[in-house]
Amino acid sequence: MRVEYINPFVETSFRVLQEVLGGADVKRGELYLKSTAMSVMGVAALVGLAGNAAGSVEGRVLFDMTKETALNIASAMNGETLPEFDELAKATISELANLITGQAVTKLHELGFKFDVTPPTLFVGEEMEIAALGGSTDSVEALIVPLITDCGKIEVNVAIRERT
Repeated sequence: MRVEYINPFVETSFRVLQEVLGGADVKRGELYLKSTAMSVMGVAALVGLAGNAAGSVEGRVLFDMTKETALNIASAMNGETLPEFDELAKATISELANLITGQAVTKLHELGFKFDVTPPTLFVGEEMEIAALGGSTDSVEALIVPLITDCGKIEVNVAIRERT
């Protein structure tokens, strides 16, 4: 996986989180690799990336966090304490994924990488595993970028490769 694919997501995630959390302190943890089949922490927003020509990019970006972190972020973004992870909280986390992905994709398009994105799909639950079986990213390891905020930890999980 090329660093050119990763940096826009890392930089944009960092900046957007600072903005939507009111200038909160955001720190980057140690990067690590993980297989694409993995357990999620409780709330995961998944965005697919699909290129349709040789030389284009395909894969996915996953924003993974605990339900508590997701609720804290949704509360901060809405300017009020949300008592439960309801439809408003779900929509807010999906919008966060949209904001980050949209800005990162714009940077990647400016660098000449071409692909379409899917709307975020939100997964909520305990003991879930997301696996790419027979899909385009089944042989690609994901780079995990932990971001630590006052609201909790978010893992930006990027698995992208060039389409051949």
